[in-house]
Amino acid sequence: MRRVIGIFFMKGRNPLFYGEGPFARRQCTYDTLMDQCSPHRGNGGEGEDMTVSSALTSMPRFSTQRSIVLVGLMGAGKSCVGRRLAARLNMPFADSDSEIEAAAGTAITDFFQNHGEAAFREGERKVIARLITGKPCVLATGGGAFCDPATRDLVAAHATSVWLRADLDLLVRRTAGKDHRPLLNQGNPREILARLIAARYPIYAEADVIVDTTDEVPEMTVEKILVQLSKGVKGLCPLTL
Repeated sequence: MRRVIGIFFMKGRNPLFYGEGPFARRQCTYDTLMDQCSPHRGNGGEGEDMTVSSALTSMPRFSTQRSIVLVGLMGAGKSCVGRRLAARLNMPFADSDSEIEAAAGTAITDFFQNHGEAAFREGERKVIARLITGKPCVLATGGGAFCDPATRDLVAAHATSVWLRADLDLLVRRTAGKDHRPLLNQGNPREILARLIAARYPIYAEADVIVDTTDEVPEMTVEKILVQLSKGVKGLCPLTL
């Protein structure tokens, strides 16, 4: 246990924390992303791809001086949408859960079981701080990250937050049959998600931007985000082509 905790909180220059080595943030491109998150792309028909392509090419381009942090419950599509948003904005993409697992050397589920939520939130906050105070990126966060007051203050100071709001039925469908969600392993998933909605949605509502997500292809959710960001959210301004 001491070894794992040490990885989180040691003061030395751990390359996993400072964006060096194999876990350094990589530049995302649209071409490499179109083959990812395939379960969320709808039916994948030729007409659908043409519609998505047309929508993307018609959207304005943007430049940003701040990171964009996606928040919301598990199953909202933060990682899948985040990758596409990063590609659209020509920004690096990062997933806080993946970065935490890389730094801790263990799965989040195991970390929760062995060390508890308090230790996890502290480590999570350190990882998020490292990511959003470096080169601006699109960051997908875990469902509980934004609910931590200190992490929420950190995001407000250094990034633009975007809440992907989804209804209960959608979240239940998207998380069904997946055993890597520690909170959902503690009882009836639908009941747990309903309680999380009641507790967390008022907090997520503090985000700079709120976007409703549905069963639409993720590119359409990206378009919704860009439309909202184009209205003058802090740190993001239109780029003249």
